[in-house]
Amino acid sequence: MKPTSLLGPILGLTLATSATAAPDTDTLGDFSRYDTLPQAPWQLVPFDGLPPTEYQRVTQGGVAAVKATSEASMALLARPLEVNLEQNPVLCWRWWVDEPVQQADMSKKSGDDYAARVYVTFDLPSSAMSLGTRMKLSVGRTLFGEQLPDAAINYVWDNTHAVGTAMPNAYTDRAQMLVLRSGMEDTGQWVEERRNLLEDLQRFFDTAPDRPLQLAIASDSDDTGSSASALFADIHLVAEGEQCQFPSPDNSENTESAGSGG
Repeated sequence: MKPTSLLGPILGLTLATSATAAPDTDTLGDFSRYDTLPQAPWQLVPFDGLPPTEYQRVTQGGVAAVKATSEASMALLARPLEVNLEQNPVLCWRWWVDEPVQQADMSKKSGDDYAARVYVTFDLPSSAMSLGTRMKLSVGRTLFGEQLPDAAINYVWDNTHAVGTAMPNAYTDRAQMLVLRSGMEDTGQWVEERRNLLEDLQRFFDTAPDRPLQLAIASDSDDTGSSASALFADIHLVAEGEQCQFPSPDNSENTESAGSGG
């Protein structure tokens, strides 16, 4: 079980984003910079009582990536965020999944597993939350620590729900799930994504954030006791109206592991 996995734990480290790849771009995950993972600002964030998902630095189809491998396990590969979403609100990334978690069901705690998920956590203005929400968060922070954030948006590769399906997480309504890919369609290849974080935050929580807190990627299969794996690459933020900056694959490199973490 992972009642707070979509909201934390939040990293205690605060770091600025890495050097930009191009004007108006905040580079968050250029994995060509690493031989092994995790390395700062990325950290492995395990969960008490659960074996951790493993993360390796690999090259897949000429793209430098991180590979997540889950065997009835869960752990985040996460980094803190210190970015200006008013300037660069659009999150871009590419991911690769060979197959979804067949036993998963995102509407149930027992099925809260995904081959791939990308999510961002936020602080929200107090004025944007009802008294009931503030009280629930106060109780949650008493139980799980002050680092519990106010909100999280999760972009997932699901197994059965239609693309565009949105619902609260089975454990908490402070984490909203949005299906970007589903089933076997688009598997076995790099798939590019872009999402406007400010628009999605307004959609799900009817507010703008005080600040983003953390970006995390994961494959998890602890609730279903199954297996999952995915690759993630080229995570960055761009301005609204700007194109995502995906480097051309380096086809001189074969798929290979360049190290491991966790």
